[in-house]
Amino acid sequence: MIARFVFALTLAAGAPAFAADAPPAPPANRFAATLVPAERFEIGAVQVERHGKGRRALILIPGLASGSWVWQGTARQFMGDYSVYIVTLPGFDGRAPVPGKQMEAAQSALAQLIDTRKLVKPVLVGHSLGGVLALSLASQRPQAIGGVISIDGLPVFPGAEDLTPRQREQMAQQLARRMAPADQRAFAAQQQDYMRGTGVVDMARADELARLSARSDPGAVLQYMAETFAMDLRPALPQISAPVLLIAPYFEADASAHELTAETKKAYYASLIEAAPKAQVVTVAPARHFAMIDQPEQVNEAIRGFLNGL
Repeated sequence: MIARFVFALTLAAGAPAFAADAPPAPPANRFAATLVPAERFEIGAVQVERHGKGRRALILIPGLASGSWVWQGTARQFMGDYSVYIVTLPGFDGRAPVPGKQMEAAQSALAQLIDTRKLVKPVLVGHSLGGVLALSLASQRPQAIGGVISIDGLPVFPGAEDLTPRQREQMAQQLARRMAPADQRAFAAQQQDYMRGTGVVDMARADELARLSARSDPGAVLQYMAETFAMDLRPALPQISAPVLLIAPYFEADASAHELTAETKKAYYASLIEAAPKAQVVTVAPARHFAMIDQPEQVNEAIRGFLNGL
């Protein structure tokens, strides 16, 4: 039941929309990036912003169609004790996409960041697609990663865990074709519908976040989505030697019609991540997909508790 619910919710929220003209955007967006980084530079295909100068590094990886703006509150909380590196992936937040596989290019750039900056056992903190990248990198380079925190980013797309690789690839392509927006205006409406239906609880926040996510390249967003849908990292999870924290958001209003409780959702997430030797799942509620926006204090508390235990 839960797999079908999560899968259906994701597809419904992401379907293309063609809304009426939206009202003019307000002059200021409270979620737009405001922190001035100590350093900004390019590594491979990604842009990196560094905050703080602590001995241990945190690498914050945004999710689909997100930029560094999504991590501003998190960076403020941890930059006093850690060196915080926020990356922006190609194709997102006004950055041009790269040719070829988007996920491969992003993962290669993350590995390059660790190597060139000589980061010792950094902790990867990823949201959604960013969490998938964190799990993938930790499985491929287990000795280089000190910990993984994934906020609603799973090793396999929820609802697709029982599909064969061939079926998953076919559905990924069908999904991308179905969701392709006609133009930038349609893409902006699509982002607003997504943020209102799945992204966050508060509608005013949803609209502000949607205006930021609409700065991403629609084609790149679809390609990332298709590549992520086609992936299944579960066979690689046993290779992860670092501790893993999976944060599961829960919003009763979305789940009650499907008789889904916080505990059953947590158990489902735990079943998907159980092959990682040192994995734990915590629930954050009430929260939707952008849990660090809906419940920043709960998310930061979970992150800090995990870091203190390393």
